[in-house]
Amino acid sequence: MATVFTKILNGEIPGRIVYRDETAAAFLTIEPAAYGHTLVVPIEEVDRWTDLDAATWTHCNEVAQLVGKAIVEVFDAPRAGYLIAGFEVPHAHIHIFPASDMSGYSLQNVMRMDETDPEKMDEAAAKIRQALQAQGVDKAKIPSV
Repeated sequence: MATVFTKILNGEIPGRIVYRDETAAAFLTIEPAAYGHTLVVPIEEVDRWTDLDAATWTHCNEVAQLVGKAIVEVFDAPRAGYLIAGFEVPHAHIHIFPASDMSGYSLQNVMRMDETDPEKMDEAAAKIRQALQAQGVDKAKIPSV
């Protein structure tokens, strides 16, 4: 059975995708530590990051760095947090989020889906897309809304 991430990537369920290429994608999580909290996932459905081939792992980290730079800029954050947990969904993913302190590193502190403001989520995604475009990321890799 396909994971929820694969369903987002296949367009079967909605997702706020900010980046996508043939190897990896990035989209906002529905339960963020802060607005702008983005997941970077391989297109290939692999459960554990330790099982990804080296090229895919490297590429996912390159995308995470692009997204992290955008998040720092857009949210005026001192850092872009980077976290791998992997227990929520059996599809390798990297959490990238605006970080001012260590609170975002505990996924116990996230906003629940029904606590988020959809307009703020859409705005965060749009701002990340704009920042990626300003970084010179190929427009073909930045989905339009």
